[in-house]
Amino acid sequence: MIFGMPTLIENGSLEQNIALCRRLGLDFIELNMNFPEYQLDVLKGLPLKRIAADNGIFFTLHLDERMDIADFNPLVSGAYRETARRAVDLALEAGMPVLNMHMNPGIYITLPDRKVRMYERNREDYLNSFRQFRQVCVQAAGGAGLKICAENTDGFLGFETEAIGILLEEPLFGLTWDIGHSAATGEKDMPWILAHADRLAHFHIHDGSAVPPKNHLALGDGQIPVAERLALARERGCRCVLETKTAAALEKSVRWLKEHGWR
Repeated sequence: MIFGMPTLIENGSLEQNIALCRRLGLDFIELNMNFPEYQLDVLKGLPLKRIAADNGIFFTLHLDERMDIADFNPLVSGAYRETARRAVDLALEAGMPVLNMHMNPGIYITLPDRKVRMYERNREDYLNSFRQFRQVCVQAAGGAGLKICAENTDGFLGFETEAIGILLEEPLFGLTWDIGHSAATGEKDMPWILAHADRLAHFHIHDGSAVPPKNHLALGDGQIPVAERLALARERGCRCVLETKTAAALEKSVRWLKEHGWR
């Protein structure tokens, strides 16, 4: 199996992340565009493909978690579509196999008796934004083997799964199963994800619990049936990011994998 690590905030440079990745014997690093040092203009100036080859690893890219391609302001949604297009260009140049993206549920209006989601209220406008996004990404990718994977976070809403369904009409798009986020929501997303298991291409692996809601724990420190999730990742040929937030938890997770026969 192929295991990688996330961008760690305690590592202030790409070189430090690479050194840790190599020391732990991991295969790749998921660069996170929420960090200023991993913005596209910075990454574009680096010979990422050569850096990866020299270190015997590869990179994937986590798009900005705030990315809101359905924002009602066309200047904002247009900027995010252009950011995604440029991220596809970078991925192709650097040999990255995966771009990971979050779904943004948008804002809601609180009424006396309920909350009204604006993307639910303007559902067709929301879905059309995803059709435009899909077209931009497909044209940029040009049939390469890249995957853009939608990740579960706080529990998919109905309009979000409908939008992901629109993306999945193109083979460019796939799914990321974040097993910690999934557990923290009481496995709300698991039935939908398993119904679309043939589109899984990427996993975020970390331990967690539903009560109290916790995730990003080292493997073995939570209540998730990690071996069961890893078996599905192996069956589907998915890459797995050990998505802890500290180097200590990452090291503990690598030890857990070795002790349980996954490495």
